[in-house]
Amino acid sequence: MSPNQYDPFKAAFDSLEEFADLISHVLNCPITIEDANHRLLAYSTHDERTDPARISTIIGRRVPEKVINQLWKEGTIPALLKTREPIRVKNMNDIGLNHRVAISIWKQEEVLGFIWAIEIDKILTEEDFDLLKKAADAAKNKLLQLQTRKNKKEEHSQEFFWKLLTGHLKGEKEIFSNFQSLQISPSPSFAVAVFQFQQNITSKEEQNISYLLKTSQLMKIMLYTIDCNQLILLVSAANSDVPFQEFDQFIQTFVVKMSERYGVSGITPVYSSLYIDYQKIDKAYKETLSVLSIKEKFPHETKDIFTYQKLGIYQLFEVILEKRQAEEYENYSLKKLYEYDQKHNSNLIETLEVFLNKDHNINETAKALNVHANTLNYRLKRISEIGDVNFKDPNQKMILYLDLKLKRYQDI
Repeated sequence: MSPNQYDPFKAAFDSLEEFADLISHVLNCPITIEDANHRLLAYSTHDERTDPARISTIIGRRVPEKVINQLWKEGTIPALLKTREPIRVKNMNDIGLNHRVAISIWKQEEVLGFIWAIEIDKILTEEDFDLLKKAADAAKNKLLQLQTRKNKKEEHSQEFFWKLLTGHLKGEKEIFSNFQSLQISPSPSFAVAVFQFQQNITSKEEQNISYLLKTSQLMKIMLYTIDCNQLILLVSAANSDVPFQEFDQFIQTFVVKMSERYGVSGITPVYSSLYIDYQKIDKAYKETLSVLSIKEKFPHETKDIFTYQKLGIYQLFEVILEKRQAEEYENYSLKKLYEYDQKHNSNLIETLEVFLNKDHNINETAKALNVHANTLNYRLKRISEIGDVNFKDPNQKMILYLDLKLKRYQDI
């Protein structure tokens, strides 16, 4: 029998652990088998030869994020997602990775997982590469069984999450019973995060999103779902003294990786306040939608705001606007300034808004308006005269700022 016809992996095997040991015996090197999200499925046990990256993977039951990031940067994972051939991976001492060979496990056009063979005492030959390809083909059915079970669990978790988001599940006992049945440990505190894409999320982007969420070790994601152009997450907020900083880092890292790895840009990330009561998930979700609405209407002012807690006065817009409309209120100073601008084709309203945005800083306001400081001072004097504005009165400045924003909020 020629080497190409020899296939030691045709025999039935009871578990992936048994199969990993078989590959290790045939190739005479340590083996790990991972799913498509780099979670450890099995590893060869009858071999003490290893490296730090493999030890960390076995202990943590998944590949460390720093290793995944480096394998993306130097092109290994992008290559594994394109080819069915084995790929030789060079030594990377800074992340504890020795020389190894990797191969993807494919089902038609989808990668189900990976087999990694560490080259410690030997260099794998072309014959070994052919055997590794046979091993990847033999592992396919086992991984398909695992994927089917995983997909059913994800369907149940998404249905559960939508019930929470829409307020259709309120009893605490029932909520925690669902968590238990899905084998999810609810965090003592949580937030809802939403990533709004510019277009509806495609099935391929869903796979990429799932991969990023399951390989990220910055935050614990309890539940997630996709609704048209929005990715919605239930995120743990426990075990942190600075949760808002960690949320900011997580959402911005996700946005950067979606752009760098998959070419998806223009994602708007937001998240809610922190909660401890899971019966208020629908409230947290509504907060994120409010933040998205405000960011859409005031993109420049809110470009660095991602959470409801930091919206400041924008939190109150709906309430105040309703009160204004009920009272048919109109700000006298702004009314006079609008009328003057229309009659004289001037821009006193714009000047006033920029001046208030810049916290009354003459130099920054002049720079933003592209005018000389003397010109700005003249305009401010005219604003004071025409609109009866006292710039030394903080109450008047505050209400002018608020009413200017409310006017824009109504006009958009």
